[in-house]
Amino acid sequence: MKIKTGDEVIVIAGKDKGAKGTVLAVLNDRDRVIVEGVNRMKRHVRKDTTTRGAVVGGIETVEAPIHISNVALVADGKATKVGARREKAEKTRADGSTYETTRGVRVARKTGKDA
Repeated sequence: MKIKTGDEVIVIAGKDKGAKGTVLAVLNDRDRVIVEGVNRMKRHVRKDTTTRGAVVGGIETVEAPIHISNVALVADGKATKVGARREKAEKTRADGSTYETTRGVRVARKTGKDA
């Protein structure tokens, strides 16, 4: 998936279209993401008392997963597609010697900046 935990995204389809938020979790097996403040649902939790006597439970509002196709990465305040490029990097071995290699970098298609 091209969207990772911690990315700033915008919802491009659905009831929360236009909402921006941070990705809290990525569910790879179901192609879904959980975005902060988006797709909020009411969940009824059984009331219970903790060992200190505090009451927990009741009606809680939580974020439900949203399909990955309904969100887009935000770059400079606008939705953008994500690409990739290879970049030269220098790594150090355990014995202290260094060598050159390449690593993958995500790139915003609209701006060309690292995402």
